[in-house]
Formats: sequence, C-alpha cells, structure tokens
Amino acid sequence: MKSKKEIQGMVLTALFSAIIIIMAFTPLGYIPLGVINATIIQIPVIIGSLFCGPKQGAFLGFLFGFTSFLKNTIMPATLSAFVFSPVLAASMFGAKGVLFSTFICFVPRVLVGVLPYFIYKGLKKFSKWKTVNFAVAGVIGAFTNTFLVMGSIYVLYKDAYAAAQGIDPATVLGVIGGIIGFNGVIEAILSGVIVSAVGIVLNKIKPVK
Repeated sequence: MKSKKEIQGMVLTALFSAIIIIMAFTPLGYIPLGVINATIIQIPVIIGSLFCGPKQGAFLGFLFGFTSFLKNTIMPATLSAFVFSPVLAASMFGAKGVLFSTFICFVPRVLVGVLPYFIYKGLKKFSKWKTVNFAVAGVIGAFTNTFLVMGSIYVLYKDAYAAAQGIDPATVLGVIGGIIGFNGVIEAILSGVIVSAVGIVLNKIKPVK
C-alpha cells in the first residue's frame, strides 16, 4: 500500500504533467515581451523536480521535450523546426540528424528536471533563506535549458541553422549568444520569481525533502 507521501508525489507529478501539456499547446507557455516570446514551460518542470524529486523531474523534463518534438513535427512553425524533430531531421540529414535532434530536444529538458533539485539541496546546507534558494534553483533550471539547447544548436547544426534562418554561418555564434543573453536572462528571471513564489506556498503543504 502506498504511503501518503508517495500518493502526494504521484498527484503532483500528474498535475505538473497536465500543466506542461496545456502550456505547450496553448499560448500559456509563452509570455509576449514585444520583440520576443519568453518560454515558461520549464517552470512546472523545475517545481516538479523540487517537490517530487529528480526521477519525477526527469520524467517531467522528458514530457517537456516530447511536447516540443510533437509540435515541431506535426505543426512546425519555422524552417528550423528540424532542430527539435528527429523525424524532420532524418529526412534532411539521415541518422546523424536523428541523433542530433533527439539530443537537443530531450537531454537539456531532462536535465532541467534534475539539476534544480540538487541545486536546492546544496543551497539548503549553506542558506536558510528558502525564497532565495527556490529563486536560484529556478534561475539555474531555466538557464540550463536555454544554454544547452542553443549551445547544442551551434555545435551540431551551425550551418543548417544559418540556412534555415537565412543568415551567414559566420554570424550564428553572435545570434545564438544574443538569444542566450537576452531571451535566456529574461526566462531565467521569470523562472526565479515564479518558482520562488510558488515554492514558498507549496513548501508549506509538502516540504522539499
């Protein structure tokens, strides 16, 4: 028979899974900021990691990646959708494309569901400021996604990404650096604020282990 904590964990994991799916396929997962949209789908993954543990967090991260795979395969919105779709990449680059796009689509997102838990656990040893600890875990979790995704695109798909965006391959590093420095910072700040706010409330109901 499952314990109360196990049942709570299962319920929270199911809840965060539903939130990820809803956010992924509706505008709720993106906050318009004028020239860009800030992605916030990583937030339920991060919170799930903190309150359900790294295994469930990894599952939520995988689910985040899977929704990205589905969206970019079934209804690609840009010419660079192949970056997140092993199916599209296979038709363009063969087996190499499958491997590259699978890595970009899933590995960073799975890590988003794992790292925040250990970051928070580590911070707890030195700081009793839960608000700050949650915020730092949220910032690092979000930046992990942005940095690994965009960094992997540069390493694995530099020329193909340049062609899809209609830019000179020599400028790709600058473009990606700009995305990391602008989008990444905004998304990290949003994640830090929201994860901290939700974390403080949820921690009263189900304290982080």
